Amino acid sequence: MKQGIFTVTGNSPLNARYARLALSGDTSGISAPGQFVELSLPGFFLRRPFSVCDWDSSSLTLVYESVGKGTRALRELPAGTRLDLLTGLGKGFDLSRAGAEPLLIGGGSGVSPMLGLARRLLESGARPRIILGFNTRDELILLEDFHALGLSPTVTTADGSFGIRGFVTEAMSVPHSFFYTCGPEAMMRAVAEKSPVSGQLSFDARMGCGFGACMGCARMTVNGPKRVCRDGPVFDKEEIVWAD
Repeated sequence: MKQGIFTVTGNSPLNARYARLALSGDTSGISAPGQFVELSLPGFFLRRPFSVCDWDSSSLTLVYESVGKGTRALRELPAGTRLDLLTGLGKGFDLSRAGAEPLLIGGGSGVSPMLGLARRLLESGARPRIILGFNTRDELILLEDFHALGLSPTVTTADGSFGIRGFVTEAMSVPHSFFYTCGPEAMMRAVAEKSPVSGQLSFDARMGCGFGACMGCARMTVNGPKRVCRDGPVFDKEEIVWAD
């Protein structure tokens, strides 16, 4: 974990639901895709967690959903605003287990960390396949960013307005060496149960602190309760105990 001051360099809507926040600052605390940051927003007491979408040595990209007062206020921040961030939080995805053809599956806001993961997998020599799931075409995000990496995601929409009608599991018949997924828990459970191979899942949770002090984000695993913020947010498929 590393604390630093970041400057907003861009804050633009992707659609009515999602926006992209670009920040400049010291990103040396980030060591793996799938980690998250905790952002201190002016006028709000608690920090807010956001998955890292992508980063380089001096810049950071977050994609966020406007769902409450905090994220609506975030959407109004102009370029030049300075923000206090904790970076390098949580356990990210393990690239060493990817194999030659890993499958990346993102749903809704869970599409965001798949972009940084895809970039690092390509740099490692893997050739990832991408499946992205949305409710409707109006919620599509980051397709151009994946195309810029030379990747052609398969897209599913629940209402059939773009790509394959249905859920991401409809597109999972492609062979894959390992899977990585982030999105709604029901989606990730369906992915884990359908895939014949091992994989990793990135969970969302309400976090009081973001670094393991409060135990407010614990979930059950085969090894007992684990903290999403400190022991995760990424967990192995075999660790998870799903609620009935």
